[in-house]
Amino acid sequence: MGGGIVSAKLFHTERPEAMGYAIEGVEAEGEGGGDSGPSLNTLLASADVAQGEKVFAKCAACHTINAGGANGIGPNLHGVMGEAVATGHGGFAFSDALKSKGGSWDFATMDAWLKSPREFAPGTKMTFAGLSKPADRANLIAYLNAQGSNLPLPAADAAPAAAPEAAEAANAAAPADNAAAPAAEGVAATH
Repeated sequence: MGGGIVSAKLFHTERPEAMGYAIEGVEAEGEGGGDSGPSLNTLLASADVAQGEKVFAKCAACHTINAGGANGIGPNLHGVMGEAVATGHGGFAFSDALKSKGGSWDFATMDAWLKSPREFAPGTKMTFAGLSKPADRANLIAYLNAQGSNLPLPAADAAPAAAPEAAEAANAAAPADNAAAPAAEGVAATH
């Protein structure tokens, strides 16, 4: 056993920064493909308030959400969507880290906060680690919004660009449509 320890010390090499082999066509984590999936707007457009209420159960240990509700360990969250960050709420003592953020609780800001409060406002008093699932965050945001704020939810993002084959088919059909256009214009001009 002693020989193994001594030889490990003598022949120790540093671990390479990137482990393993690169696979062509696959992006490593953190190289740009990290948050794949539907956008926040798309998730909010299809968010389920009832599911958001279930997600809020994780928050209920520290927060209330009823109109005029008392602050707990965290502030009352009734009508929080659209409000200025770290203000109001019956004298709740927000951390300096959160006060320094500025802005308002719009959908993107709330999503960033719920994803990781510590990354959003380093030094925050909120000890919750965050919600890793984008759908859970969207459902919770929709629920918070329905509790006194009622901001209009964004529309889903447009569908991705058509496949090249579909674009070629549309371009092939275009000349036939364009040939009929001058004739129609001529008829309209004579009347």
